[in-house]
Formats: sequence, structure tokens, C-alpha cells
Amino acid sequence: MVDADQTFVIVGGGLAGAKAAETLRAEGFNGRVILICDERDHPYERPPLSKGYLLGKEERDSVFVHEPAWYAQNDIELHLGQTVDAIDRTAKTVRFGEDGTVVRYDKLLLATGAEPRRLDIPGTDLAGVHHLRRLAHAERLKGVLASLGRDNGHIVIAGAGWIGLEVAAAAREYGAEVTVVEPEPTPLHGVLGPELGALFAELHRDHGVRFRFGVRLTEIVGQDGVVLAARTDDGEEHPAHDVLAAIGAAPRVALAEAAGLEIADRAYGGGVAVDEQLRTSDPDIHAAGDVAAFPHALFGTRLRVEHWANALNGGPAAAKAMLGQQVTYDRVPYFFSDQYDLGMEYSGWAPPGSYDQVVLRGDAGKREFIAFWLKEGRVLAGMNVNVWDVTEPIQNLIRSQAQVDTEMLADPHVPLGNLIP
Repeated sequence: MVDADQTFVIVGGGLAGAKAAETLRAEGFNGRVILICDERDHPYERPPLSKGYLLGKEERDSVFVHEPAWYAQNDIELHLGQTVDAIDRTAKTVRFGEDGTVVRYDKLLLATGAEPRRLDIPGTDLAGVHHLRRLAHAERLKGVLASLGRDNGHIVIAGAGWIGLEVAAAAREYGAEVTVVEPEPTPLHGVLGPELGALFAELHRDHGVRFRFGVRLTEIVGQDGVVLAARTDDGEEHPAHDVLAAIGAAPRVALAEAAGLEIADRAYGGGVAVDEQLRTSDPDIHAAGDVAAFPHALFGTRLRVEHWANALNGGPAAAKAMLGQQVTYDRVPYFFSDQYDLGMEYSGWAPPGSYDQVVLRGDAGKREFIAFWLKEGRVLAGMNVNVWDVTEPIQNLIRSQAQVDTEMLADPHVPLGNLIP
């Protein structure tokens, strides 16, 4: 039974942490809620950092989850710019801040997120080497892209994942020259496979982006502390005024690991291992968002999902579980991207090797279609490109695990709902 004398502590002030705090109050919890954020900005959403805000189409204030006054109005004890450096599971305390403040918890939520992976090559200490994870990164990069566009400057992007491609699109819209370096044979290879990755390569080439596939950066060359070029392992040197490292993100598990919590295997994306209630190996500690690796019965594996929808839904699910409610977190993974005039949504989980067929519905040439990844006739994932209001039927198809008629699946005149027995 939850009562007013209890204290719930949330470590991590991103979307998952902020939505968890909101849910605790919405569900009637009237005990202490302490939200500790290592950034000085109020909790914000990350998608605009590589999309609307980076492009200058959205105001800075639009990224925040709540108005600043909301936290005091809802009696949320918000600590900004404070890092938690220790969890004592026996005493049920966390220690944070420069002065070593210690608070006791009854329930603890880890929503520590992920951090950008770093390039392990010479030259990364030069001015002009960037990452994109935080609002401060986006503010800096926004100015850089605008300057490159004015001066016909050149940015080299290491990595052709979602962040790399979205920044490439933004850079081209500013007018900057762009080279993307990617060790895989296509963009987004680990998510979409070669079949659909090639479509994104074509999209960006049509907008003037240069790709170098099958190679890696080996050195960033500079002079007087400023970037001049980027070298790749095929011996080429690419002119650059700036370099963006967009080679993925690593879950921030150091705090959980030091506390002795179970960490998921790297084969499952690492992260803090949780059960279907987002509960860690300690029943009084939950984890949600990018840092949590949860079992997904539908896909028969443990998943760690680094996307907005997982934080949006995972934070509230963890909060309800902390309150003793029965929760089964089994959301179909979902994410979206906007690049130039292409908008897309992806639902499901189908990395290369997990599927045996890709079926297209619509016109890929016009970039108006839905792609489906199947195994043994069952839909594992679907991506709608410039086709809207189909996420629910796509997710219903995935959840049904029904074997579908692929000719009907490819036929735009057949409603997707008709494919489920």
C-alpha cells in the first residue's frame, strides 16, 4: 500500500523521468517525488534536437516536457544540474550533488538514458568535433550548420543512422556540403537492412549528400586546434570544417552496475535488465527509457529501445508499477523520422537476419509506400513512408502474428485490417 509518508526518487530528467513524475501525481500518489537531473535545463524531448529545433523551425521552449512552473505546482522536488554518484540498496538511499546530499527512497526509478558513443581516433579533441544528444549540443550545432551554409563549408558525419541522416538533411537545408562515412554497405543497415537502406541513400544523394560506404574514420586532421579534414581507412582524405560523431549511443548503466543491479548482455543492447513490469533485479528499483532492457514476449527476446515512444510510454508504465499496479510493458517499438520531404514511421523489430522477405505496398519510386518485413509469412515490422494514419493497423498486424497473403499485403486497395483472420 502506497502512502503519503513514502518517497519515490527518479534519477534522470529526460522524457521518461518527467512522464513518470507526472504519472505518479496523476495516479494519486501524494508522497514525496524527487526528480534528479544532471542537466541544468528542465526535462525536454530529444527528437526536435535533430529535427525541427535544429532546422530553426521550432522554438527552444517547444522542446520542454512541462512548463518550468509545473514542477512546483505539482510538488515535484526538481534538482537540476545534479549528478547521482551512488545508490546504497541496503540503506535504500541515493547520494547526489557536489555536497553529497543523501535521500532515502521507498521506490527508485532509473531513467538515466544513454550517451553518444565516442570516436576512438586521433583528433577528437579539436574544435569542430560534435556530438548530438543534449540541448546544448543542438544549440551549438545549429549555429555551426548555419555558418557552414553561409560559407559553403563542409561537414563530415561519421555514421549513417537516424541521427547522422537527420543532421545530414538539416545541413543540406542550411546549404552546407555533407559527406557521410559509414562502415556498413547502406544507411540504417542495422535497422532496415539493405533493401530499404538503399532508398535512404538515394534520397540523400538526390539532395547532394556524398556517401562513403564500407569505410571508417581513422583520424581527424587539424591545424591550430581547428578541423581541416577527416581521413578514412581506405586512404582517402575528406575536407571538413566540422565533424559529427553519430555512431550510436551507449546506455548509461554505470550507476546501476556499481549498485550491483543485473545488466543485460551486450547482444541485447546492454542496459539495465528489467522484467515485464520494468522492475530491476532489486524489486524496489525500476528502470525505464533508453537505459532499460526489457523482455518482449512478442519478439521472443530482450529489447533495449532508444526512441521517443519508449520513453513516453515506459516512464508512465514504470510509475504505475512502482505504485503496485499490475503492469505488462509490451509496447510494439515505434519511431519516426523526417528528412527533407520524406516523413516516415516504423513499428516493430526486424534487424537483418530476423526476416526472410520484404514486401512493398505502394510506389517506392515516388517515396509513398509501406514496407513490411516478414518471417514465414508473419509481419515483424512495418514502415510507412509519406503514407499516414496506418500505424495502428500495422501494429495490429504485428501483434496478431498471423500468416498473411503477401499479394494482398502488397495491394494498396486491400485494407490492412482485412489481413487479420
